[in-house]
This record gives sequence, structure tokens and C-alpha cells, in this order.
Amino acid sequence: MAGLLVGIRGLATLLSGIGLALMMADGVHAAESADGTQASSAASAPAAIPTSAPTCQAKRPAIMFNRWQEDWSVLANPCVPRAPLDALKYVPLFGSTDSYISLGVNLRERLEINDAPLFGLGPIHSDTYLLQRTQVHVDIHLGEHVQIFTQLEDVRAFDKNVITPVDKNPLDLRQAFIAVTEPVGAGVFKARVGRQEMAFDLQRFVSVRDGPNVRQAYDGLWADWENEPWRLIAYATQPVQYVDTGTFDDTSNRNLTFSGVRIERHNVGPGDLSAYYSRYNRDGAVFIDATGAEHRDVFDSRYAGNINHFDWDVEGMYQSGHVGSSVISAWAFGSLGGYTFAGLPWTPRVGVQIDAASGDSHPGDGRLGTFNPLFPNGYYFTLAGYTGYSNLIHIKPSITFKPTNKLTLLAALGLQWRETTADAVYAQGSAVVPNTAGHGNLWTGAYVQLRADWAVSANLVSSIEAVHFQVGNALRSVGGSNADYVGVELKYGW
Repeated sequence: MAGLLVGIRGLATLLSGIGLALMMADGVHAAESADGTQASSAASAPAAIPTSAPTCQAKRPAIMFNRWQEDWSVLANPCVPRAPLDALKYVPLFGSTDSYISLGVNLRERLEINDAPLFGLGPIHSDTYLLQRTQVHVDIHLGEHVQIFTQLEDVRAFDKNVITPVDKNPLDLRQAFIAVTEPVGAGVFKARVGRQEMAFDLQRFVSVRDGPNVRQAYDGLWADWENEPWRLIAYATQPVQYVDTGTFDDTSNRNLTFSGVRIERHNVGPGDLSAYYSRYNRDGAVFIDATGAEHRDVFDSRYAGNINHFDWDVEGMYQSGHVGSSVISAWAFGSLGGYTFAGLPWTPRVGVQIDAASGDSHPGDGRLGTFNPLFPNGYYFTLAGYTGYSNLIHIKPSITFKPTNKLTLLAALGLQWRETTADAVYAQGSAVVPNTAGHGNLWTGAYVQLRADWAVSANLVSSIEAVHFQVGNALRSVGGSNADYVGVELKYGW
């Protein structure tokens, strides 16, 4: 433990020193953080004029995507409205409002109907099943500086014809980490040690993988130093290897490591800029044109923002290194952009998504061009998961409506090609669609996506999504068929 504390202090000093060299004027911002959550700050408001009947300024916390980021100490204020079981959401310790225990639960139920997994080219031609994810957590805060977070989960797949490690995980440890927050220099140093979830930006390539049934966690160290408008991050992890045969059998993947450094700068013009370098090491990698130990250097940059109702998110990644004796040279590009008509009924937003990722153009030449999407979120394109982020060109215009604050409607048309016909069509999880490498032309197909999301209450969200994929020559030439998907989901958080 002494060695770990020395290491943390050393890392804090290093991050602080780099940050002080880069530090510029502070800025007011509202931006997405590297954890995939929203962070915001604002200038101080003038003091409120006292009234004869003052209202309670404290509000109940919202259920967050990352449950460990919730702060239930607000329930120490007696003016906050109470809900059933609040005695378990805030259990004070040591007579301090900052020291407390909070319990919580997540439950997700999703019914999926998929009539052609892998476009009918795999072992299963039709599947209807129920996915269930149950999670419970204990969040312990010891003052303002120390947090101990533990989460258990039980994940099941009922009536699914083929069960994979992303579908099922009987009772096991989802997260267990210690977090420390300390002022260092002019900023704040934060560190988490243990099993934890992490994500970057829109989670195109590094995510918690919330789309499939089993989310992705990482065993390791996360540390960051924040001093607005800068944030410096370092991480060293072994992604968790999930096993679906018994309870408490998940382990660190000893054949895979993912580590790196990241820098963020808010308020660069009308947006936020970030970049990171990661090292991805995997034993026994298998690609169509290369096998062996994979050592991949990852260079990524992203710029996102909004101005005058226009919003955008643009990200690019380059990968080098080697797999066995083959040299890696791969790339990917992702972008989202749109305009919101704020003055019209239902506040329509017209958007377009453009993505591309390299494939291997010349098999047998000792160079591997197949892009590795690393840890994608599984629903960046659609929940159907028909295609993945390798050997891809993707254009997707869309329109979104908000009939009410709680209801969001989406309609989109996706057009897809391969980047090269020499490489395969890939599904989620980098699964190769059988026999597609070297067959057919570039045109993969087109799909229609319809989705509705309804925030039923502060604790319950429901959604329905339907996708029809019309296959193109790249799939039809090898016997692939059109595919239809319907997913109905309920998510409850307490």
C-alpha cells in the first residue's frame, strides 16, 4: 500500500507539472468528459433577494449513467423532497454530512427479435430472446476525499440460441475501486484504483459497451489532474475477461492490456479539443491476413461543440504497430453534425453521420490495414449490431423530434459500403461475415432505423427500435439475406 501511495503522489506531481506548463486562462464550459459524462461550470450568480417564503435550492440527484458519480449527500438537507427508501440512499456516518453510505439498483430488460443474424450467413437464421441485466451497488464516501464503490451484477439471456460472453454473466463483480480526490497545485487530482468502467467522448472506440448485455470494465489505475480549462489523464488497465459458466469467475485479461495518456482543452473556439495516445497489446490476435501477438499504437484526436443551434463531433484515429510479422497501418474517421430548429414545434434536429474505417487492401503483402475498433459501444450505428467499425464507409442522414420533454423520436437512413473489396464485411465485435472477403463489390447495403425514447419517470426509461437492412451486392453475392430487428427496452434505476 505504501508503494501504491508513493506511485499515486508521483503521478499527481507529474500531471500537475505538465498542467501548469500548459495552463491558460480559465473558461466557463459545458463539455463531455473523458468518462463519457457531462461536466459544467458557470460564473457566480448575484445573490438572491430574500423573500418571505424562501424555496429549497437543493434538488434530488438524477440517476446517472455512471452511478458512482452520484452525490446523495444532498439528502442531509431536510428541505429536499423525500421518496420511499431514501433512508437507504443516504446513511450518514460519523455525524458528518460528507461521510455516508448509499445503496442503488439498476435493472434493464430488453426483448430482441432478429430474423437474420450475420445476414443469415451464420449458424442462426432467426432468434427471439430476452436480455436481463441486474446490478446493485454500495457507494461509501469517507469525507470529501475518499470513495469506495462496489457493484455486483447478474446478467442473463433467456431463450437466446447462441450465448456469448457479452450476453450472459451470472452473479459477479462488476466494479470495485477506491477513488481519491485531492487538491494539487492550482488544480484537483483524482485517482481510481481497482475494477472500474471508463469511456472516451462518444464511445466510438473506448466505451463501457452499454449496447450488449454485459458491459465492459477495466482492472487498473485511472488518474487525472484538472485545472480549467485543462484536464490531463493517465490510465493503465487490463480489460476484464468475462466468463459465463459460473459465479465470481471474471478475471483480468492477462492476454490484453490497454494503457495511455490523454489531454483535454475546453473552450477552443466554440468547442472542446481532446487527444490521446494508447498502447493496445493482445496475445494470439487473429485477422484474415495476420495472426500472432498484436502491439497497436493508437493516436486519436477529437473536436466537438455547438454554436447557433449547429452541433458537431469529429474524431479521427490512426493505428500503427504490428501483428505477428505484419506491419499495421490502419485509420478511422467518425463525425456527427446537425442543426436544431429551436423555434419550430417539436424542435426538429436534422443531422448527418459520416464514418469510415480502413480495411486490408492487399492481402499477403505483409501490411495489415484492417482497423481495430478496440472497445466500441455496440450501439453507435444501431442496436441491431449488423455491422461494425472496420472496412467501412457509412453515411446516415437523420431527423429527430421532441414532441414533449420526455419523448424523443428518431428516423434515419443508413448507406454503407466497404472501404476495400479485398477485406470482409464486419459485424459487431469484429466478427467476420463469412465468405465476404474478396467477393462482391463495395456496396454493403442500406438500412432504415426508427427509434422512440420515453422518460416515463425520473427512475424509468423505455425505448423501442426497429431496423430493416436491405443487403447490397457485397452480401447478396455470397448468399446474404435482408435482415430485420426489433428491440423493446425498459431501464430502471434507483
